[in-house]
Amino acid sequence: MSDRVIEIWQDPAVVRHVDRLWVSFQQVVGRSLGDLPADLDPIERSRQIFHAPFVVVSHGTEADPIFNYANQRAIELWEFSWDEFVQLPSRLSAEPIAREERAKMLAEAADRGYISNYQGVRISKTGRRFRILDGLIWNLVDEAGQPYGQAATFQEIHCL
Repeated sequence: MSDRVIEIWQDPAVVRHVDRLWVSFQQVVGRSLGDLPADLDPIERSRQIFHAPFVVVSHGTEADPIFNYANQRAIELWEFSWDEFVQLPSRLSAEPIAREERAKMLAEAADRGYISNYQGVRISKTGRRFRILDGLIWNLVDEAGQPYGQAATFQEIHCL
C-alpha cells in the first residue's frame, strides 16, 4: 500500500467527509458512529474511524455511485488500495447475482433514512467472497442538508 493510505485520514477533504458521515449517522440513527465520544475533534474522529475494528464505507450520489470513503478495515477486507477503492462503482463490490438485492436494500435505506440488520454477500478484488452480517446503511447529507450519498458500517463477516 502507498504511504497515502497510511495517513489518508489526515487529508482535510477526508476529515470533512468523515465529519459528514458522523453527523449524518447521529441525525439519522440517533447515536454515535462506533460509540465514539461525541467530543472528539474532527481530526481525531477521522483517525479513530479510519483505524476502527469495524468497516465504514460510503458512496456518492452519482447515477452509478462511486465509493468515496473506505476505512482501513474496508480496504483490507476488499483488498483494494485507497486510490483503487475510491474509484470503484459501489455496485462492483457485490457479485453480479447479488446486485439486484443490493439495489433494493439501498432503495429501502434511501426511503427510510437507514436500515439495520442488513446481510449480503460481497466480493474482494481477488475474488474472495464474504457475507456481511448485521450491517447498517444510512443516508448522508451535507452541511446544507442536501443528499450526499449513503454509507454502511458493519463489524461481523463470514468468509465463504
